[in-house]
Amino acid sequence: MSEQMTEKPSNHPIPYYNRELSWMDFNMRVLEECFEKENPVMERVRFLAITASNLDEFFMVRVAGVMEQVRSKYRKQDPSGLFPEELYRVLSKKIHDFAEKQYSCLHRSILPALKRCGIVFLTPEEMNAEQRQYISEYFNRILFPVLTPLAVDRSRPFPFLANKSLNIAVRLDGKESDEDCFAVVQVPSILSRYLELPGKSGRCFVLLENVIMYCMEELFEERHIRSVCPFRITRNGDLAIDEESEDLLIEIQKSIKKRKRGAPVRLEILQKCDPATKDFLLEMLDVNENSVYELAGPLDLTFFSKFAGLPGCEDLCFKPIQPVYPPADFWGYDDIFEAIRDKDRMVHHPYESFEVVVDFIRSAAEDENVLAIKQTLYRVSGHSPIVAALIRAAENGKQVTVLVELKARFDEENNILWAKKLENAGCHVIYGLAGLKTHCKIALVVRREEDGIRRYLHMGTGNYNDSTAKVYTDIGLFTCKEPFGVDASSLFNVLTGYSRPPEYNKMIVAPHGMRKFFEYRIRREIQNAKQGLPSGITVKVNSLVDPAIIALLYEASRAGVPIRLIVRGICCLIPGLAGVSENIEVISIVGQLLEHSRIFRFENAGDPKIYMGSADWMPRNLDRRVELVFPIEEPDLKQRAFEILDLMLSDNINARIMQSSKEYVHIDRRGKTPCNCQTAFSKLAHTAVKALTAQEEEKPLSPLYSPHTSE
Repeated sequence: MSEQMTEKPSNHPIPYYNRELSWMDFNMRVLEECFEKENPVMERVRFLAITASNLDEFFMVRVAGVMEQVRSKYRKQDPSGLFPEELYRVLSKKIHDFAEKQYSCLHRSILPALKRCGIVFLTPEEMNAEQRQYISEYFNRILFPVLTPLAVDRSRPFPFLANKSLNIAVRLDGKESDEDCFAVVQVPSILSRYLELPGKSGRCFVLLENVIMYCMEELFEERHIRSVCPFRITRNGDLAIDEESEDLLIEIQKSIKKRKRGAPVRLEILQKCDPATKDFLLEMLDVNENSVYELAGPLDLTFFSKFAGLPGCEDLCFKPIQPVYPPADFWGYDDIFEAIRDKDRMVHHPYESFEVVVDFIRSAAEDENVLAIKQTLYRVSGHSPIVAALIRAAENGKQVTVLVELKARFDEENNILWAKKLENAGCHVIYGLAGLKTHCKIALVVRREEDGIRRYLHMGTGNYNDSTAKVYTDIGLFTCKEPFGVDASSLFNVLTGYSRPPEYNKMIVAPHGMRKFFEYRIRREIQNAKQGLPSGITVKVNSLVDPAIIALLYEASRAGVPIRLIVRGICCLIPGLAGVSENIEVISIVGQLLEHSRIFRFENAGDPKIYMGSADWMPRNLDRRVELVFPIEEPDLKQRAFEILDLMLSDNINARIMQSSKEYVHIDRRGKTPCNCQTAFSKLAHTAVKALTAQEEEKPLSPLYSPHTSE
């Protein structure tokens, strides 16, 4: 029996890895990409920014939740057997260790690599006279009018500081007493965090806070500055929404404001911060020592996300994955509806352009035979062509119904903006269901044709977001088969009216039927294995958290069912445990693109079934969201879906395999051909289009009239 089994308290029957600790392991896998010298240096910079952005959100939601449990003296164990106090202690140490690795990577690996490429960050002390003159002029011309130094004393309380804002604490000599006084200067987020300096060799940059600190005396001419220290706070950002409110939109707008004022859950300061300033900040912000992160600096590494796209540094980035358009599956068709009538179509983004999905909605908006469009929107881009097409459809007199999920975390403001624009254009806008997030991805187009009304559908694994579709891997299915159309109409009737959830023909919909469906499918594989029939489960999800599903997978493993799991992020299942999960393999793929598609394959006694959709294996997806999973039925599309899974399982560059110790290790490449599934998918998409192009070029030219017919 493994060590993990002996750790498990008797009242927790299954081995289960805590989800917060597993999430930190995922962010560590992203951080490992920053150390990877085979990655172009600007991509390593970008990965570093992603780890910082990930950690911000993790603090705002998950760490804040654990801290609230500790504060309220919540005494229930989680499924891994940890009490909140235990978890917070272990988690805090893990995050502190992680932050150390982030800055070690920055200073020992990334900055030296940038320097070798002629890119350096300078402090004022390292600058020449011309550069110091430049930042002084920039301060006087741009910064000085924007900055507002805020004194803190008996008559002026400590200012409210926005979530994730970067500030500078200033300790000054007291004017009439021996006591120090303090002030706070906010680093303006409206300005670029980095400034390029004049220089004759290479490219030199300075951070905005260093410019402010260099010129700080100009803000406090009557006081002697004793010390300055940048600091940053992260606040509790989990929204508490009263869904019984008469107006959900107004209620969410109120909650967004509360998020900005949530209690601090993390204080980041520089390691060289003097003790008096640190004590002052601890007292003013009311944070405990465990919530303080003393870092080598600079604070807030998220700015590197923009820096990684620095003009002129394209050769220091990954070669972009260029989507093909049109995808091979739509080759030779000018009419998208004709293409879908002929057979189901599948597209794999971003290897195949998301533009085909945009064109589907645009064509529907302009087609005089289209009567109605119904669509769900969870996260959309800032300048969404999908939303623009829906507005155009409403202007053209079509019945347009859009479910905009206002509760999509950290996208609430963007979604409110789009909801209002859609309403103003005459669309029917629904804000989601009380108590449930609508996370399914579906668009329904109702079209009048010669043989009657036909329903065209797009269903996908990812959001209708043209921006993220360039960097997230997702799959979409187009169909106009009647059973799917009937299901789609029923689903929208549930979302927009008071219809009772129906028995669906093809779709699997949460929260009413999805958990039962997956449990049935896993149990069927167990039964097949016991009867000596072909069995197996291959699943790709972003997160695997649900204890009941995990318990069933352990049961399947004990029955001899081979199980292969591709889990990008959180995985609470522990593979490779003797007598429990020795038939389960877990890999995580972290690469140039964010793996986002959800795919489920069941061997089904030799007649394999494959499904795709929006749901991860988490309690929230199965029980508290409207989710959609759909079968892939066309033989050629099924085969293609199988091959997609097989290629991902062959990856030995981006993939790491989870050990029974819960550690992740790179797959041993010795004796194997290197396989990066993401670049391989891109090559496959381009090869398919090239082959079709060649066929077009080889076709004989057809005369416009018969040579045997006289003019």
